[in-house]
Amino acid sequence: MATLRERIANLVERAAENNSWRQHRCFNLIPSETTPSLLVKMCEISDPAGRYAEHRTMKGKEIYFYQGIDFIREVEEEARAELCTYFGCSEVELRPISGQMANEVVFKAVTKLINRENAPGQPFRRMRSVMNNDLTKGGHLSSQPMGALFNYVEIDPETGKEAVVNFPIREDNPYRTDETKLEDLLRTHRPELVVFGKSMFIYREPVRFVARIAAELDPPPILMYDMAHVLGLYGLFQEPLAEGADIVTGSTHKTFFGPQRGVVASNMEKGTPLRKLWIETKSRAFPGSTSNHHLGTLLALLLATYEMNAFKEEYQSQVRKNAKAWAKALVAYGVEVEGDPSDGYTETHQVLLRVRKYGIGEDIARRLEENNIVANYQALPDDPSFINSSGIRTGVQEMTRFGMQERDFDRLAGFTAEVVINNKDVADEVAAYRKEFNEMQYCLPPEEAAQFGARLLATVLPNSDYSKLFADNLIAAAALAR
Repeated sequence: MATLRERIANLVERAAENNSWRQHRCFNLIPSETTPSLLVKMCEISDPAGRYAEHRTMKGKEIYFYQGIDFIREVEEEARAELCTYFGCSEVELRPISGQMANEVVFKAVTKLINRENAPGQPFRRMRSVMNNDLTKGGHLSSQPMGALFNYVEIDPETGKEAVVNFPIREDNPYRTDETKLEDLLRTHRPELVVFGKSMFIYREPVRFVARIAAELDPPPILMYDMAHVLGLYGLFQEPLAEGADIVTGSTHKTFFGPQRGVVASNMEKGTPLRKLWIETKSRAFPGSTSNHHLGTLLALLLATYEMNAFKEEYQSQVRKNAKAWAKALVAYGVEVEGDPSDGYTETHQVLLRVRKYGIGEDIARRLEENNIVANYQALPDDPSFINSSGIRTGVQEMTRFGMQERDFDRLAGFTAEVVINNKDVADEVAAYRKEFNEMQYCLPPEEAAQFGARLLATVLPNSDYSKLFADNLIAAAALAR
């Protein structure tokens, strides 16, 4: 049996090889991922990573149940303030540790809200009806009955299935909502919760349209926008809280610069009609869904939000320009792209490829990966299921952050077309091209970041000699990576 050192050496070598491939030799185009900056990663291994800071509001005061948490309490308060600035909102809940948990926290809170006025002895009920996007039409898994919505919506006695109604799609463009049919569905089904947001996401959601109709219903539905995929594009792409949404959820690690966490945002401050929903949201975050809420990633989220607020406009603008350039270049090389060419195929970071004539999506995605282009296969709206899918889903956000601009996506589109259309091996050429984009943008440059990283390492590691060795190697490594 291998010794502990041998096992560690083997694991470290495999991890280092994976790092080298993902960070230096391949183009990551998966739209639900990003690489955090060096300092965000360093924050994740700081001392709070092993700590607890449970707290809740009791009799108007925030009560903490652990000692030694003054620093992380300040971090949480500052992160909340920074995110309120980012969203232009009054309330932020940070304790969900994923976008899916953020959604479930809201589903729990809405369910608690609608039962608040129950008479004594009246049974606790689920939501009578929920509207969301169909999973096979781009809807996000976490907003489905098989996902986080499970157990929070009633069963329709006529169908025997959950009482969920889907946004209707247009016949001429299945990525857009049919607003005429939508109005009829809203008035007929009168959902208690409307969930906007998708995972296959290229156009805006009809928030203003639904908010206008919702105001005419009694009681009006809660309007929730799951922005997991487009959280880092908040404002430029869409600003739901200003358009009539009551609450926004999301994950902080797709288009946002952060670690893997979740967030809930709203304007339900004291004195507003839905303040009770916000109180329920906080209590469903803790103690309803979390105990330890991963304090290392909380510290990292604060630093990532510094970066987002500093570079928001510049980054978002480049992402949109890159996505449109990527789509246009793919079409020029003969790859079929979903969406409307008159508006550049997309309004987000995502570009959707239709590849059925060359193979099923899963096989094409594997061929692209073998050629150092990492994307994921995707069922398109006319596919019956994810099995034998017709599409490839791509996103430009991570490579935008590594410095790619519009002109750079033309060459990548050429490589992609060679793989998809001609089944050609271009792995070496792609790896060589990736070397041109190895310095992260929209954050501190490596020399400055390494100095701060060294300061963190010097206090995390167990003794001064060990710390100095690691810190010196980190600074040297950052210099070599340039």
